[in-house]
Amino acid sequence: MATKRVLLTGISGVGKSTVTAALAAHGIRAVDADSAEFSEWRDLTPELAAAAGSPVEADRDWVWQEDRIHALLASNPDHALIVSGCAANMGQFVPQFHHVVLLSAPADVIAKRLRTRTNNPYGKHPAELARVLDLKESVEPLLRRIATHQIDTSALLDDVVTAILRIIAPPK
Repeated sequence: MATKRVLLTGISGVGKSTVTAALAAHGIRAVDADSAEFSEWRDLTPELAAAAGSPVEADRDWVWQEDRIHALLASNPDHALIVSGCAANMGQFVPQFHHVVLLSAPADVIAKRLRTRTNNPYGKHPAELARVLDLKESVEPLLRRIATHQIDTSALLDDVVTAILRIIAPPK
C-alpha cells in the first residue's frame, strides 16, 4: 500500500466514524480524531471563534488537541494513516495530508442517521440537528474547497470503503 496521509472530513452524521471503523477492520491504520483521545472542549479564542462558524456552544467548541494530532501525524511515517474528523482548528493540519476526502450525504440521510445512531448522542436534540443542517449549508462548501476527493456516503458502506482504498493505493 502506498504511503499516504488521508483526512476524512465532513459534518456530523455523514458516517466518518463508521467508515473509519470499517477501514480499521481492513487492517488500515485509521483514527477518529473527533474522539476524547484527540479532541477536547476549549474556550473559543478570537481565532477559533472565526474558524468555528457555528460553535457547539456560544463560548466553547469541541476541537482537536494540537499536540496529539501533531504526534499522530509524525508517528509511523512509512505507513498509511487515515484520520477522520472535523474541527475548527483542523486547517493548520491540512497541508500535512496527501488527500482530503470530503464525506457528504443528503440532509435527509444525515438527519435520519443522527436520530438513529447509537455510538454518539450528539444530534438527537432538535437544536443540535438544526446546527448540523446549518453546518451542511455553511461549512460543507468550505470543506469542499479543500477536498481533493468527495464521496457520497449514502452509498453502501463497502462502496465508500472501496473508493477510499483506491485513493490510498490506486490500481496500477
